[in-house]
Amino acid sequence: MAAKPEYRDRPDVEVALLDALVDRGDEGMTVLELRAAVDADIDAVEESLSALKEDSLITVETDERVRVYAHERVIPDPDAPTDEPAEGLVDAIRDRLGL
Repeated sequence: MAAKPEYRDRPDVEVALLDALVDRGDEGMTVLELRAAVDADIDAVEESLSALKEDSLITVETDERVRVYAHERVIPDPDAPTDEPAEGLVDAIRDRLGL
């Protein structure tokens, strides 16, 4: 699952982090898990996490481990209809033929 469309106009690393966090839902992720999930160096991950926290798009909880969670407003409603058009006949044929 991906973050809501209104949050996808951010830098690529931030979007990748949000998508990873949305996929993990209630579990959240450690910084190490986020680093493994996103194709970026640790400095870019840290900068992006700081920007997302500053904009209140993520929450950070510290118990025995630091875990990062996507804010509720970033997570799309799974029951909401998507704006993506249905796949057409030509697209289905191209997929089937591997084109």
